[in-house]
Amino acid sequence: VIMIMFMAMPFIMGFMNYVVPLQVGARDVAFPRLNAISFWLFFMGAMLFNISFVIGGSPDAGWTSYFPLAGNEFSKSVGTNYYMISLQISGLGTLMTGINMITTILKMRAPGMTLMKMPMFTWSTLIANLIIVTVFPILTVLLAMGTMDRLFGTHFFASTNGGMDMLWANLFWVWGHPEVYILILPAFGIYSEIISTFSGRNLYGYKSMVGSMVIISVLSCLVWAHHFFTMGQGAASNSFFSISTMLIAIPTGVKIFNWLFTMWKGKIRITVPMLYSIGFIPLFTIGGVTGVMLAMSAADYQYHNTMFLVAHFHNTIIPGVVFAMLAALTYYWPKMFGFMLNERIGKWT
Repeated sequence: VIMIMFMAMPFIMGFMNYVVPLQVGARDVAFPRLNAISFWLFFMGAMLFNISFVIGGSPDAGWTSYFPLAGNEFSKSVGTNYYMISLQISGLGTLMTGINMITTILKMRAPGMTLMKMPMFTWSTLIANLIIVTVFPILTVLLAMGTMDRLFGTHFFASTNGGMDMLWANLFWVWGHPEVYILILPAFGIYSEIISTFSGRNLYGYKSMVGSMVIISVLSCLVWAHHFFTMGQGAASNSFFSISTMLIAIPTGVKIFNWLFTMWKGKIRITVPMLYSIGFIPLFTIGGVTGVMLAMSAADYQYHNTMFLVAHFHNTIIPGVVFAMLAALTYYWPKMFGFMLNERIGKWT
């Protein structure tokens, strides 16, 4: 939870806040005060979650906090309450940021900058934030229902009295699977900028890059049940989610080839950001290929709950997000530092 919600997400949002206004020619984001509120909501949510490790006991029902394990019967400490409430607070901040970024990109672009002239990072930010606005309300409602089950005795996710524990799994992954694309799409934008810059060439296939991100964002909301192929939902359901999951490999493959063609015959400069970007391609491809293997619902009976699954996830998220953040930090940081220094010197003089 700390890795995804309180490190990867804010790291990405920080880059969005700094880079997007510069790329679209705006002085600031559309709603600066809302931006401040969203930051402090995230910060307070993160602090509340981490306090649970010191006071009252940490959440102990896994990062997905599945019911009935997360119910009062099996998780008697207040740790899971911290999970529910802190993610609720932080998630509201993320939703506000999503609204802010969409408004900034759609309404505050410089004159003459049409959508198809936007830099690739701005495109990836727009699409990622559209996913945020679509799926984060689901997480908010889900956590509210879980909190009521634990604190007020409702039975949304109880396996008795009309409740359904699988409702948690479904709603969690309706949010949770698009969430990984919220993480990876801005990273795709970062890699597109870096590979283009240090290859000395325009990005190959700009329109196909934009189209593939749009297709990925739509498909990301149609694949959630691949997280429980083995839970007895039937052949028809498994087949639908298996096919929709495998389809994501097509637009993702388009992006991989576009990056390779951008480097082809380019004057490549091996810098730190470029090393991260080049390292990302084979590692992420391995993660993608294993994802297609996991998408086969019959084969998933063997892969489910194994280290193969863990390896798939980490081969996508580590090069896809961590490498991207480190690449972006080394790519943008000199510019950020110079910008801040010039501003400070201007104030001194």
